Amino acid sequence: MISVFYVVLTSVQKTYKVKVVTCVIRPEQLGDITSALKQENLVMGMTVTDVRGFGRQRGEGEEDDPLHEETIRFLPKVKVEVLVRDWDVNKTMQVITNSVRTGNIGDGKIIVLEATSAMRIRTGEKGIYAL
Repeated sequence: MISVFYVVLTSVQKTYKVKVVTCVIRPEQLGDITSALKQENLVMGMTVTDVRGFGRQRGEGEEDDPLHEETIRFLPKVKVEVLVRDWDVNKTMQVITNSVRTGNIGDGKIIVLEATSAMRIRTGEKGIYAL
């Protein structure tokens, strides 16, 4: 009985989850995030996209004129997407936060999504092995 249980446990393919950590930050902070994640060995690749957007303040700073309440300004931002192992998500979020937080309006957002699957095209590796 014990040997059957052992065979079942060792023959089951282990699956590890992959998450997508996406952050939207100020363009000048891209180098800070890249070097911090690389130093902590949390990233083997990333995708960076130039985007524009607004948050709660609708693109207004603290010093902006309150007379133009209905105007929405789309501010230039950078969207960074990184695939990470499930167990590295919290550390990745903390490293990103520590590297870009200024305490000012517009510091950005971090969003974590489930990556249902990942595959390296060249080798066919799947899951965390594709990272």
